[in-house]
Amino acid sequence: MIEIRDYIESTVSISDKDWDIFSSKLKTRTFKKKERILNVGDTENYISFIATGVARFLIPHEDEEKDVTFGFCFENEFISAYDSFLTQKPSLYALEALTDLSMWSVSYTDLQEVYKSTEVGNLIGRLSSERLFLIKSKREQSLLNETAEQRYINLFTERPNLIKDIPLKYIASYIGVTAQALSRIRKRIS
Repeated sequence: MIEIRDYIESTVSISDKDWDIFSSKLKTRTFKKKERILNVGDTENYISFIATGVARFLIPHEDEEKDVTFGFCFENEFISAYDSFLTQKPSLYALEALTDLSMWSVSYTDLQEVYKSTEVGNLIGRLSSERLFLIKSKREQSLLNETAEQRYINLFTERPNLIKDIPLKYIASYIGVTAQALSRIRKRIS
C-alpha cells in the first residue's frame, strides 16, 4: 500500500489523517493470469492501483484470435474502465490479467466519500484520471501519427518489460497489425 502513497506524494503531500481515511477504503483484489477483471456489459465499480502484475484492455470477439487489445497497465499504475466508472454505466470493453495480478482498489461509493472527507481527495481523483487520460491520448496520437514499426519501437523503448510479460499476439493487436506483420517488423529491426 505504501506504493500508492509514494505515487501520490510524488505530486502532493498527503497528511497522515487524509492517508488514514483514504487507505481505510482500499481493498486488495487478486486475479490469476487470463482472469477477467471486468467483462463487457459490467459496470466498473473500482479505480485500482496495480501492486504487482500486468493487465490489458480489450474488445473481445467470439473468436479470441480477433480480440482487439488497446491498452496495457503495469505495476504502480492506476487501472480502470474509467468511462464506465465515471458514468456508472456498462463497459463497452473488458479488462484482463495478463499475469497474476494484485491491486489495491477503491470503490466508486468509497471514493465519493474520500472526496468529501479529505483535503486531498479530489486531487487523488484528479491524479488518477489524468494518468488514465494521458495513456488514452498518447495511444490515439500514436495510431494517427506513427507507423506500426514506430509504434512497436516506441512501445519497447518506453516499456522494455513488455517482451517478457505480454504475448506477441497482444502486442500485434495493440500496434494495429497482424502477428505476421509484427514478425516482419521484428526481423527488419533486429
